[in-house]
Amino acid sequence: MYYVMGYRKKVVFNNLSIAFPEKSIKERTVIAKQFYHNLIDTFIETIKMITVSFDYIDRRVKANWDIVNKYYDSGVSIQVHLGHNFNWEWGNSILGHKVIYKPIAVYMPIANKTLERIFYKLRSRSGVVLLPATDMRNSFLPHRNTQYVLGLAVDQSPGHPGNAWWVNFFGRPTAFVKGPAKAALANGTKVMFAFIHKPKRGYYHAVISEPDIDLSTVTEQELTVKFVRYLEDIIKQYPDMWLWSHRRWKLTYDPSYGPLIS
Repeated sequence: MYYVMGYRKKVVFNNLSIAFPEKSIKERTVIAKQFYHNLIDTFIETIKMITVSFDYIDRRVKANWDIVNKYYDSGVSIQVHLGHNFNWEWGNSILGHKVIYKPIAVYMPIANKTLERIFYKLRSRSGVVLLPATDMRNSFLPHRNTQYVLGLAVDQSPGHPGNAWWVNFFGRPTAFVKGPAKAALANGTKVMFAFIHKPKRGYYHAVISEPDIDLSTVTEQELTVKFVRYLEDIIKQYPDMWLWSHRRWKLTYDPSYGPLIS
């Protein structure tokens, strides 16, 4: 992937230069190579989900699930905001077995119909309710009045740059989707942040935390910025674990889109 195919190598190194301008080319190359190792591991581990048992993944993915489950008796629903840290597929797979809530996750449908059926089955077999990102608003309606935990990848690029919050992310104007913060405030859900790191190959640890946020006073912009700063800190701590092959800075900011949030 790195030496022969060069999969999105230019994108990876361009993103790393934006995020870590202070690092040397040699230092960014080390991060890139580690990233490609993690990318391939995630691909193999995802395919492995076809044959392995829940117990297999349970031994390899740990998290502080109690921070989520402790709110169940209060009747509140929860949104967990996270970025694309490896291995989110295993994290999604184990979610349905670990939380008391109805587990819901948003996913991007795959154009290839055969792959879409395979991945849909893999991602939903633990009981996770999958909502397509292409029609998230309508598909969420049947679950709105239930008690759920909703996992959202907040670092995805919005489809329409004019309908986004523009925030300086690693010093570069970056568009962030409005939906997660908007839904949290509209539905009165408890918001938590999470990331995944890799203690050793084949093993993952998800860390879920409660940000110091009062949803009765915070704005959608403020909630979004709070996560962006959190994500920056996580990426700096575990730079090889984020999806650098994603064209995260492909959109260009225009003042007509609204204010740029520092």
